[in-house]
Amino acid sequence: MKIYLAGPDVFLPDAVEIGRRKAEICERFGLTGLYPLDNEIDLTAPDASRQIFCGNEAMMDAADAIIANLTPFRGAGADPGTVYELGYMAGRRKLCLAYSNDGATYADRVGRFVDVTSEDGRLVDAQGLTVEDFGLVDNLMMIYALELHGCPLVTPATMPIDVWHDLAAFEACVRMAAARLIAP
Repeated sequence: MKIYLAGPDVFLPDAVEIGRRKAEICERFGLTGLYPLDNEIDLTAPDASRQIFCGNEAMMDAADAIIANLTPFRGAGADPGTVYELGYMAGRRKLCLAYSNDGATYADRVGRFVDVTSEDGRLVDAQGLTVEDFGLVDNLMMIYALELHGCPLVTPATMPIDVWHDLAAFEACVRMAAARLIAP
């Protein structure tokens, strides 16, 4: 069974090594990890970004499931490309799993980046825009996509020192994927 490995990990300085480690964890549980950087793309080509998009969609089409790294990336929420990939897979009714190495609620994380106040019983930011506050780790669309199309979001009991290299929550997702996809 093939698992598409989504996440902002592809932007890390050691992105290839992280992908290799994730694929090895998948192999230990009888699964094949499909990592976006496995696509061979000519980054100097004028259409490199389109090649990346098409290559990633082809990988998702070939996969039986997704494990998405929803650890907040460059802000309070998950990487937007990863969120697209999760939605793509949910829309195709494939098994969806995800983890975040930051288990704080979304509203609390927004407060790390901008001033948030309470106004008329709702949280608002400095521009007066409502901050989603359902006590969830991220946007409700992602949380319920996971619950309805796979498994609830996995978060560690305490945030790891290195949120980008600690793969314990990822491995928990792999275990769940193997239990669901591989016949006993």
